[in-house]
Amino acid sequence: MKHGKNISRILAMSLVAVLGVGMTACGGGSGGGGNNATAALTAKGPIKIWYSNNQFEVAWGKSMVAAWNAAHPDQKIDAQEIPAGKSSEEVIGAAITAGNAPCLVFNTAPVAVPQFEKQGGLVNLSAFPDGKSYIEGRTGAIADQYKSSDGNFYQLPWKSNPVVLFYNKDIFKKAGLDPEHPKLATQAEFLDTARTLVKSGAAPKAIWPSPSSDYYQSWFDFYPFYAANTGGKQLIENGKSTFDSPEGKQVATMFQTLYKENLASKEVYQGDSFAEGKAAMSLAGPWAIAAYKGKVNWGAVPVPAAQATPKSYTFSDAKNIGMYSACKNQGTAWEVMKFATSVDQDGKLLTGTGQMPMRKDLTTTYADYFKANPLYTNFADQAARTVEVPNVPNSVEIWQTFRNAYSKAVIFGNQSIDDAFKESSAKIDQLASQK
Repeated sequence: MKHGKNISRILAMSLVAVLGVGMTACGGGSGGGGNNATAALTAKGPIKIWYSNNQFEVAWGKSMVAAWNAAHPDQKIDAQEIPAGKSSEEVIGAAITAGNAPCLVFNTAPVAVPQFEKQGGLVNLSAFPDGKSYIEGRTGAIADQYKSSDGNFYQLPWKSNPVVLFYNKDIFKKAGLDPEHPKLATQAEFLDTARTLVKSGAAPKAIWPSPSSDYYQSWFDFYPFYAANTGGKQLIENGKSTFDSPEGKQVATMFQTLYKENLASKEVYQGDSFAEGKAAMSLAGPWAIAAYKGKVNWGAVPVPAAQATPKSYTFSDAKNIGMYSACKNQGTAWEVMKFATSVDQDGKLLTGTGQMPMRKDLTTTYADYFKANPLYTNFADQAARTVEVPNVPNSVEIWQTFRNAYSKAVIFGNQSIDDAFKESSAKIDQLASQK
């Protein structure tokens, strides 16, 4: 199971083109206008849903559907895994354009929501009488990151995989480092530790984030460190980019140093560099606990900021639930969304997948689980301090613009960080201002 990085990497480069397919279907995403939209909000009856093809989520999904169907024989769910395609977002975008999307998709990427909304493909969940109150009541303050520009919710924050810094205890010990008290509290310590790991010959690379140009790769190198360094800033806030700043440049310079000193590789690794002992550290979420079981003697620490902090922030690596406007029985769909994110079902999701339901009361609600599974406790604590991709227009193109600048300056050293960040920041501000 490689949920965090690898499920996110299912998002193919074709997403940029695919999400543009429905540009002519612009609208508020309310599923139509007038009486039809209002009637759909209260309509009850059978619905169709898609869940991801991750085996652990499939098992949870089947159990959830069975429980609902047993109690609601006149409002049954017809469920299936999301159809195969280059990416789940490609499949969803095509279904929106064709007008045959399911009622719910339990694998909606926050980065795709602005475009799906622009296509008119998403239902405004705030239109339900208890929509806004339910989402904010369950999710807490973090819910604000998932609001659209009109102040409404077009996605229900569902589950996150907070990214932390994993390290290989055996490799640390081989390098003469204390594996139980690793010096990883600050970015300076992280760099010094990286140098020791490689110079000692304990591992070929200290860390091996993918250097590929895919727009989403910055979520697994720059963005977690930037979130930590800024105390939780998003890449864009109040319509303006934030990364062309001392904090952003500091993170970029740190990674530039890793590449310059060959502590990280400029080549894409075909496999899992951490699991195979080629890298001593890795950025990953709680999915990695199951993935590395029996393969790596690992430890994990929060992503370090420039200054040591006991409560650092990181990237959420979330997947959410979207309701799609082709749905006729939206009243039932909304009730299913609440049922699937109830205390009981969130507990089953946590137990079955190790992923963190986005609940403000996560650690106290499932105190017995975390007591019995202490390896997950730090992730639950970290889940309260996560940063999402900004919910702004042209989200994918914005991230691609950033990635191109980052790759040019940081990974390959073909432009100064100052110039690359200044130029890309201006482009991104323009993209974020477009409707």
